[in-house]
This record gives sequence, structure tokens and C-alpha cells, in this order.
Amino acid sequence: MASIDERIAQYENMAQADPENEMAHFSLGSAYLKAGRPAEAAVSLEKCVELNPDMSKAWQLCGQALIDAGWSDKAVVTLQRGYEVAASKGDLLPRDAIADLLRSIGREPPEIEGADTAAVEAPDGSFICRQTGRAGSPMDGPPFKGVVGEWIGENISMETWQEWIGQGTKVINELRLDLSRDEDSATYDQHMHEFLGVPDEITASS
Repeated sequence: MASIDERIAQYENMAQADPENEMAHFSLGSAYLKAGRPAEAAVSLEKCVELNPDMSKAWQLCGQALIDAGWSDKAVVTLQRGYEVAASKGDLLPRDAIADLLRSIGREPPEIEGADTAAVEAPDGSFICRQTGRAGSPMDGPPFKGVVGEWIGENISMETWQEWIGQGTKVINELRLDLSRDEDSATYDQHMHEFLGVPDEITASS
């Protein structure tokens, strides 16, 4: 698997070659953040949400980068907007992570009129998707072999999985991934794990 510096170089090249490629900016920002370069991460993630304002995870990571870079005032504005986006889309994990980030700098998440920001109660006999908190259709079984596939089959609704299929196609196309290459396959898996909210302890055991 490519090192973090090698992945950063790959994503830098992609972002420079195609400045409108939101996934390149997202991947670059995420890699910068993991490498302890928050100021650079914030710039890339700000570009990502400019290109795609509906990407809840990008708002979350951008807020984290701004906090880590010491730009708390700017982080508040970013996180409040990100909270509104995540809540409106039902993206519960990014929403709750953004709320925690706001509280870490002494702010509360915004009140959203007409939106139910509480966890969804499961009607009797229904399946609740762990990622969205919405009732949905259970999957027939794991979508692929291994512990990650088993977790997805048990916790993710068919509707959310179909959303990932569409997003995954976009990841492949925009990042020009060749899934026959181990490093490209790992990049695809990373995006899938983030989109579906697969816990770190599950991905670490795969």
C-alpha cells in the first residue's frame, strides 16, 4: 500500500490536473489531515465543499482541519453550515461528529427549524440503517466476503448501499482508479468505509 506521502503526491497531481475534481480535493484534504498538515487540509476541503456543498463528511473534516490549524472562528462558521447539511440529509455520523467538534471549541450546534435531529426510533419490526438512522430495507446478506462485508450486511440498508454504488462509480471515474491495482483498490475501500461509516476497529481487522 502506498505511503501517506505517496498518496498526497498522487492526489496533488489529480487536483492540479483537474481543479474541478471534488473527489481529488476531498482525498487530498483527508490525506493532508492524516499527515498532520491541517492548514493545507483546510484549503483542499474548502475547495471540495465549494464544488459539492452536500458532502457532509467534507464539512466535518474541513472543520476539524480548521480547528487543528488554530482557526477556531472560521471553524465555527464551517461546522455550523456542515451541521445543517448533514442534518438535512440524515447523515447522522457526520452530524454528530460535527456537533462534538463545535462543543470542543465551546459552541453548540445550531437549532434547525422543522428538522428532527434526534436519533430515529425503530418502528416495530423495521430495519434501521446505522449510517443514516432511517428505516430501510435490510440487505439479503453481506455484499462481499470478509468482516467489512459482514458488518455492512448487518448494519447498512439496501437504500444506503445503492447510494454508495452511485458514489463509488463517481470515485472510480473522478480519481481514475484502476481496481486491479492494490493502491487504487485501497483508495476505493477507504472512500467506501467513510461513506458507510464503517468503524475503525472493523476496517483494522479486515
